[in-house]
Amino acid sequence: MAAAIELMNLTVGFSDRAVIDGFSAAVDVGRLVAIIGPNGAGKSTLVRAMAGLVPVRAGRVRIGELDPHQCARRTLAKQLAYVPQRYELGFPFTVAEVVLMGRYAWSRGLGPDRDDERARAEQALAAVELTALAHRRFDELSGGEQRRVLLAQAWCQAAPVTVLDEPTAALDPAHARDVFERLRAHVAGGATAVVVTHDLNLALRYADELWVIADGRLRQRGDARAVLATGVLSEVFAVKWHIGEVDAQPFVVAR
Repeated sequence: MAAAIELMNLTVGFSDRAVIDGFSAAVDVGRLVAIIGPNGAGKSTLVRAMAGLVPVRAGRVRIGELDPHQCARRTLAKQLAYVPQRYELGFPFTVAEVVLMGRYAWSRGLGPDRDDERARAEQALAAVELTALAHRRFDELSGGEQRRVLLAQAWCQAAPVTVLDEPTAALDPAHARDVFERLRAHVAGGATAVVVTHDLNLALRYADELWVIADGRLRQRGDARAVLATGVLSEVFAVKWHIGEVDAQPFVVAR
């Protein structure tokens, strides 16, 4: 099976410290990978490197055939949608305008002006249940509502690879679960997704594969049960876990 994302001996650092150190892994097309690990493990830096947003000291990244650190941003945006932890705008854009920004790579001229672009944006907003807020200012929304707008922007972008950094932060349980449900449907249609999350139970339930990261290194990868069997979660999080099942799905609770 072809790889949608390849990381080859990747090292990323700031000043004299390596945040990601010799990281190698790949994500196949049609897979949902959840990246988990303690605070400061390098998770956000890793996905920013996938999106070509931080310089690489050594190794390389490939998104399909593209090097995200070398290709034009518009070219990369046709292949990869990136949802960051934080998103700041210097202008009071409306919700609809923020979602339409996801179409810039596909639009002619300075911005999206075609009816089909706006229809895609409307569909994306409906998918996150925010149609009623389309004309509200983005900076007036709650943190959870802003997260959902950014998800709509990614859906609107329609790239085959989506990389998300803690997309369920500030979301209530129902909307957090809905994000993972939509990611599962996304990959079922042939797309690929990588998500950084601190919600271990959503990761265990929905991801095809878990990557456990600590100190900038890949400590364990595999399906949920294989990872749980190694005991690596107790090691990297420095807590003991109760491991059980609900409806044949594994879950963990810190003890």
